[in-house]
Amino acid sequence: MEQLGHNVRLIPPAYVKPFVKRQKNDAADAEAIAEAASRANMRFVEIKSEDQQAQGMLFRTRELLIWQRTQAANALRAHLSEFGVIVPKGTHNIDQLSQYVDESKSVFPPSLVLASRLYLEQIALTNQKIAELTQPRHIPEA
Repeated sequence: MEQLGHNVRLIPPAYVKPFVKRQKNDAADAEAIAEAASRANMRFVEIKSEDQQAQGMLFRTRELLIWQRTQAANALRAHLSEFGVIVPKGTHNIDQLSQYVDESKSVFPPSLVLASRLYLEQIALTNQKIAELTQPRHIPEA
């Protein structure tokens, strides 16, 4: 839009809310935005570049993968605790869980070993993806 000669400014929704006079609909929202934008003391948000948006996506993707890894580890810990295997919280204790599964194959039901292996494989794959996103990226110069 800026390339077409328009002055683009972004307003945080929380700054527009005080200017909404009635029910929420497109017309009321547009009126509130116009009123907020006309104020001299209105603060606007900086427009992010494509690179900034891409970096933000990498960060959020990494955070999601970390959350998923934690979720899988906690699920595995919970399932194994029902069979008397108690391991402290934390992803650094995954090796301990893996060791219990490997050492107790003959004691645990085969379906438990299979499900545990699936969890451990998923955690290992997620660790690889997190490591990929953690490595510094080389950005080609324009």
